[in-house]
Amino acid sequence: MDEVSKEKPKEMVMKSPPRLFRRKKWTKFDRNVAFYFLSLHLLCILAPFYFSWTCLLLALGLSYLTGMGISVSYHRNLAHRSFKLPKWLEYSLAYIATHAIQGDPIDWVSTHRCHHRFVDSARDPHSPIYGFWFSQMTWFFDSYNLTRKVCPNYFNNYQKVERNIFMFYMKHGYPDNVTDLEKQKFYRFIHKTYWLHPLALSLLLYAIGGLPFIIWGMCVRFVYSLHVTSMVNSVCHIWGNQPWNTGDLSKNNWMVALLTFGEGWHNNHHAFEYSARHGHEWWQIDYGWYLIRFLQVIGLATNVKLPSEKQKLAALNKSKPIFLKLMID
Repeated sequence: MDEVSKEKPKEMVMKSPPRLFRRKKWTKFDRNVAFYFLSLHLLCILAPFYFSWTCLLLALGLSYLTGMGISVSYHRNLAHRSFKLPKWLEYSLAYIATHAIQGDPIDWVSTHRCHHRFVDSARDPHSPIYGFWFSQMTWFFDSYNLTRKVCPNYFNNYQKVERNIFMFYMKHGYPDNVTDLEKQKFYRFIHKTYWLHPLALSLLLYAIGGLPFIIWGMCVRFVYSLHVTSMVNSVCHIWGNQPWNTGDLSKNNWMVALLTFGEGWHNNHHAFEYSARHGHEWWQIDYGWYLIRFLQVIGLATNVKLPSEKQKLAALNKSKPIFLKLMID
C-alpha cells in the first residue's frame, strides 16, 4: 500500500468545487467518467430509430431491477445496515445494483455515508449548496474534490490507483468508512473489476438483440436511471416538504419517491437513517420497503430496523412549533 501523503496537492485543497469547464486539470478518472457518460447520452439520440416494444420493455425491466438494487441493496442494506440478508442474497442484490453503472458497492457506499456525515456542508460530496447541476451531475466529474471530501487520507501515487482500466474508482485514495465491505472478498473483487461486469452485460445484450438492445438496454436505461437517482441528491434537497427538523435541506418529494422505489421520502430517511422503511405513512408509496417486507415475511430478511412510535414522537416534538406540540399533547 502506498504511504499516506504528508502534503496535500494544491488541486485537492480547494475550498469549493470549480466550475466544470474552468478546471485547470482533469484527472484520468474525470476524463473516463465524462467520456462514458457523454457517449451513453449521445447514443440515446438513436433510440427512436431502433424503437420496438421489446426494446422498451427491456429498458424498463433492467431499469427496475438495477434501480431496486440501488435502493434495497446499496442504500438500505449496505450503506445503512437497515436489515440483514443471507450472504448469497446480499451478494446477488449487490451484483444486480452493480449494473446500474453508478459505481461499485465500496465506492457508492463510502460516498453515501460521507453524505450523511457531512450533509449539506462543504464536505458533502453532492450537496446542492453548490447549485442544482452540481448535485445532479457535475460532482461525478470532480474526483480531486470528491477525494478531499470522502478520503481523509489519500495518496500521491495516483498512477498506481488508476492503472487497472476496469476500475471505476471515483477517488484517488482509500475511504475509511467502508471497512465492513473491504473485509469481504466479493466486494473487493467487484471494486477491482468493476467495468468488466457492465461490459459483459453489454456483450450478452448484443448477442441476443444486436444494436437495438444495446441502445435501449444499456444507454437509454442508464441515462434514465442515473438522472432519476440523482434527483434524490438534487431535487430532494431543494423542493418538497420537511416534516422532520433534521438540521439539513432534505425534503420529502412524492414524485421522486414514485420514480426511485421510495427514496424520495428523503426527509423521513434523514430523520431515521437506520430505518428500512422510508415511506412512514400508508399513502407514502415505498416499493423498496415492500420488497424488504416480503423478504422478511418469507424469512430471508432479518433484524429489520424501523423507528418506534416513541422515537417518532420524540423526533416530531423536536420538529414542530410550540402550538403544534400542544395540539399533539
